[in-house]
Amino acid sequence: MRRAFCDGKFELGVDEIRRRLARDVRLSDAVARVTGGLSGGRRATSVCDLYVEGGDAQGFVDWFSDAGRDDYAWSMVVASPDHFIIDSTADGRQEVIETTGGSPFATRFFVDYDDTSRLTTARDPAFALELAGVARTEADTAVGGVRHQLRDDRYGFHLRACVEFPKLMAPQMVKEHRWHLACEFSNWIEGAFSA
Repeated sequence: MRRAFCDGKFELGVDEIRRRLARDVRLSDAVARVTGGLSGGRRATSVCDLYVEGGDAQGFVDWFSDAGRDDYAWSMVVASPDHFIIDSTADGRQEVIETTGGSPFATRFFVDYDDTSRLTTARDPAFALELAGVARTEADTAVGGVRHQLRDDRYGFHLRACVEFPKLMAPQMVKEHRWHLACEFSNWIEGAFSA
């Protein structure tokens, strides 16, 4: 069912998806600007730990970061029914349109994995690898970010997925986003190591 749903999104095409979700994105941008401004740079975090049997941390980082793969956009979107578009932009950022944390409308943001300057979550030295970057709106307003940290263990690897939201984001949404993280990362991990 996930694959069929994803295929249906790709049949619509990215331009049609953007058109259909334009109202949602305008609303979510407004909420992000207000909550981000009132939060004063403070963040609320949604964290999910996954312990993976098999595979390795570097292998997953390499797979996730390889935007040149023919199936990159499809493999990113198929991981969760909440995903509409996840793809690499011309400047190397990751464009995301998804519903987060049980939100009633879709959000659009761009993750810059080369910029960690606005993240508030400290890097844990116990984790050797990370996928981290600031999330910004199309107007370049920093609205949060990600600091996903990984380390190998004797069975495979441990992934600590962390998303930063503006501090004044509804606590229920921040809490519910853990389910989103568990779903997408479980499916991405399966995709990375099933070939």
